[in-house]
Amino acid sequence: MMSKKIESLLRKALLEDGEMAHSLYEYELEEHIDYWYDGLKADRDDFVFVVTENSGHVAMVLIMPDKTVLVNEAARAKLAEFWQNNYSLNLNRLIPTMVDELANDSLFVNGVKTVDHKLLKRVWGKARS
Repeated sequence: MMSKKIESLLRKALLEDGEMAHSLYEYELEEHIDYWYDGLKADRDDFVFVVTENSGHVAMVLIMPDKTVLVNEAARAKLAEFWQNNYSLNLNRLIPTMVDELANDSLFVNGVKTVDHKLLKRVWGKARS
């Protein structure tokens, strides 16, 4: 039952532009920014985002390589900008894992590497020899 509630809250917050709680960001996420930033640098990720749920509230943070920190709605908007047409598809794939992590009292932490689409088209667009 708890998993279904968490899933519903995540879908509303991440896919339906629902409200997120800044106080939850401050309570559960803010103190870990440096740790996640160090992980982002060590893993050479393009960004890392973290999602949490507590008492029916959702919060998220997105951290970029220049240490820009975006919270909640701003983080969601930046993630949508990064993923463009794949935003909903990617989140629909990730939400079950988010639910599992959050239902087990863990935070969902995800480092992301992006692909340069122009480079990808050049590589895949070449004729095979």
